[in-house]
Amino acid sequence: MKSRVERAYEVVVEGGGVSPVVLCCEHASNALPAGMEWGRDAWIEPTHWAWDPGAALVTRDLTKAFQSRAVLSRVSRLVIDTNRPLYSQTLFRDVADGHPVFLNVGLPDRDRGQRVLDWWEPYHEALSASCAWAPAEVLLSVHSFTPVYEGNVRDVELGVLFESADDLAAEVMRALRPSGLVIRANEPWSGKGGMMFSCYKHARENGMQALELELRQDLLAIPEKRAHITQHVERALREVLGF
Repeated sequence: MKSRVERAYEVVVEGGGVSPVVLCCEHASNALPAGMEWGRDAWIEPTHWAWDPGAALVTRDLTKAFQSRAVLSRVSRLVIDTNRPLYSQTLFRDVADGHPVFLNVGLPDRDRGQRVLDWWEPYHEALSASCAWAPAEVLLSVHSFTPVYEGNVRDVELGVLFESADDLAAEVMRALRPSGLVIRANEPWSGKGGMMFSCYKHARENGMQALELELRQDLLAIPEKRAHITQHVERALREVLGF
């Protein structure tokens, strides 16, 4: 049975939920709302166009490790992308791998507005409330990326993305060196220029620093490697933030 959701987000709280780190995961799910079907878009459902495979698992693991709280989106990014501002051309993506996304082709303004009300606004309200409830030093967004994108092979294994937290990112990267992973700053995407919209928006509004992790999906698909990555991220942030 295909997953159907009725709520835009999930809040996960471990322990008291008070920690120097609050987490978020904008592309945690490839589920569709009740009443919406993949239809001709069925090929997209398991792919990175629909969600970030493995990202939700890492988010949950880190939330437990930090005894913190996290907000995870519960619908596919193709319903609406919560990591985009409302004016973004890819808020409702209508092309993937050169093929039309029929969920969004010719989407009427009325339906666009309803998706904003049902799925985008509640997610951001929940994340804002979580950041305000548990004031922390860092808002950490967790994403994953495909090892091959439009024919380009990516050798980076873990990307540390930032908009303005240059010093914090450098410290975290230094602390991650013992992991043996191929780690790069602002790869495979840059966090600059609004590309980590959700994390940066809420961090800025709550006096926090914003970091985004990009983790390669083929590694996250292997439980032992996913655990290795998660453990080193936990150790690095504890070392840098001193908790």
